[in-house]
Amino acid sequence: MSFLNLTLGQFLTLFAAAGGIAFILYLLDRSRRKLIVPTLRFWTAAEQPTTVVRRKTVSQPWSLVLQLLGILLLLLSIAQLRFGIFAGKPRDHILLLDTSAWMNAAAPNTGKQSRRTLMDLARRQAAQYVRSLPGSDRVMLVRTDALATPVTPFIADKLNLVRAIADSKPGSTALDLGQALSFAVRTQQLSSNRAGEIVYAGPSRIAETDQALPAVPNLRILAIPDNVANNGIRRVGLRRSPDDNNVWDVYVSCRNYGTQLRIGTLAIGFGGAPAGAQQVTLAPNADHEAAFKLRTHVAGLLEVRLFPADDFPDDNRAVLEIPAFGGLGVTIYSDAPDQIRPLFATNSRINPVFKPTAQYQENAGGLVVLDRFRPATLPKGDSLWLDPPPQQSPIPVRERIDHPGPIAWSTDQPMAAGLRTKDARPDATTVFEAAAADQKIAEIDKGPVIVARTTGTRKMVVVGFHPSGAGLRYELATPLLIGNILRWLAPDSFRNVDLSASSAGTVNASLPPDTPPDAIRVVRQDGTPLPFSVTGQSLHFFSGAPGIVRVLAGSHESVYSLSLPGMWTKKWEAPANARRGMPAFRETLANPRDLWQLLALLGAAAFVLEWLLFGRMNRVLHRPAGPAAARWKKAS
Repeated sequence: MSFLNLTLGQFLTLFAAAGGIAFILYLLDRSRRKLIVPTLRFWTAAEQPTTVVRRKTVSQPWSLVLQLLGILLLLLSIAQLRFGIFAGKPRDHILLLDTSAWMNAAAPNTGKQSRRTLMDLARRQAAQYVRSLPGSDRVMLVRTDALATPVTPFIADKLNLVRAIADSKPGSTALDLGQALSFAVRTQQLSSNRAGEIVYAGPSRIAETDQALPAVPNLRILAIPDNVANNGIRRVGLRRSPDDNNVWDVYVSCRNYGTQLRIGTLAIGFGGAPAGAQQVTLAPNADHEAAFKLRTHVAGLLEVRLFPADDFPDDNRAVLEIPAFGGLGVTIYSDAPDQIRPLFATNSRINPVFKPTAQYQENAGGLVVLDRFRPATLPKGDSLWLDPPPQQSPIPVRERIDHPGPIAWSTDQPMAAGLRTKDARPDATTVFEAAAADQKIAEIDKGPVIVARTTGTRKMVVVGFHPSGAGLRYELATPLLIGNILRWLAPDSFRNVDLSASSAGTVNASLPPDTPPDAIRVVRQDGTPLPFSVTGQSLHFFSGAPGIVRVLAGSHESVYSLSLPGMWTKKWEAPANARRGMPAFRETLANPRDLWQLLALLGAAAFVLEWLLFGRMNRVLHRPAGPAAARWKKAS
């Protein structure tokens, strides 16, 4: 035992002073009593001297003992008497409270009326551990899922710690225990006090990672039983069919996390209507893949459900928003539409409308293609000019050349991507006087023959020759050139979109081949950028909260709906040297524990007991009954 606030000499001095004062007071009359007697009693003989008697003994020794005991207990409380071996400094503990998505599963053997979750059990265990610690020990509470998030610093206020534990709720990511333990070890090494325990409260269900768990010599495990049955959806992927743009290929991955064979039903719905169902047989601790086809060209919500329901309903449903796809509307003004129809009609993402030049309208909407003529008023939107009249070209003309040399492509420009031919020779071409800000897509020895210009929000591409001319009609570069130009003018209509529903946390995405680094962007739903890293053809980013993340990689877009809960892949087996459960009584003996609260209560109880037995309350309780005249004494 030891004192925290007083030394032994100070304690003995204070007790001697307070006890001595109480003892002296007991040698005096403790109280006066009011007696009603006849007046003749105060007549005494004048010659009889008054006898003075000094008290040499305590008339009520047990009252004095109770008061001295109360003083002793209160002084021990003020001195903060501690029980145990005092090591000089208190200990600093770190409590890792599991807040992964799995903690929202129903606890075993709980009914629907009083449903308790694994989080409830973990909170109760963590609070019980905090209350079992000595009052001087400090604790840091850390909520752990995919990230280790400190909630409190090292504090000794057990009430605030219990409140912080009660406010902890399950997150949406899987548990990365290796990162949490590494954080706890590093943080404890920076503490100025003695290193206490690193305590993990949870079911030890972790995600598969490459990080090895560190060795923790002072580890304690507060295990939570979680033998609950669960079948869940792990991932949903959607991709447009390569054969039909109105058909989506739907891929669903689900898993049986239990130890028994389960048979369920996997169903999809679109716009609130059923769209398909399959019976699935789920082997224990194994994944199952299923595929569906969904035909639609309108926007709507795709819902995937797994039946029957189980003890963890959060991963039995996934929802994805499918965007509308109407194709690129192109209005082509030409007096010879059959010459260029094959360049536009074979692409399933283009909805071409051919009109004669006499029906030209400046606000036709969508993309406008002008075949060998210039209208009186320029189009209001984006436009593609095919061999415009040299005298009426929207870009100044340098000269017109017949039978020019071969075309050289600017392969660093997106519109010339994939163009490798070196013998493409048009019958005739116009050479333009391009401005400094214009993009030169193709050139001959006399100058540029394909020029792109951007004015505000409008885009314009001018081709100095006709793509269906005799020199280019059968070249493979011709349809590729038109496709690249249309993709540059309307990139959203040609973007390949993949949709997927997965869990928050670390996401690994595959990039298209030859994707330039400057063409990669990762943004949240509100447009804010998200940090990412690229390793080869793989992109990695982290999102700790549910939401929608878009990955833009050139002409490819992947939309991730991070709505499913992050799930574990295996159960972590704690090392053999780890302590388990609450601290045993023999462990508490080795650590000093504060007793001042108990001593204060016992001291107050001693004073109350003395007052009841020997104080005014005792006289009130034992006053004889009857009229006051019966208690008078006779004077003679």
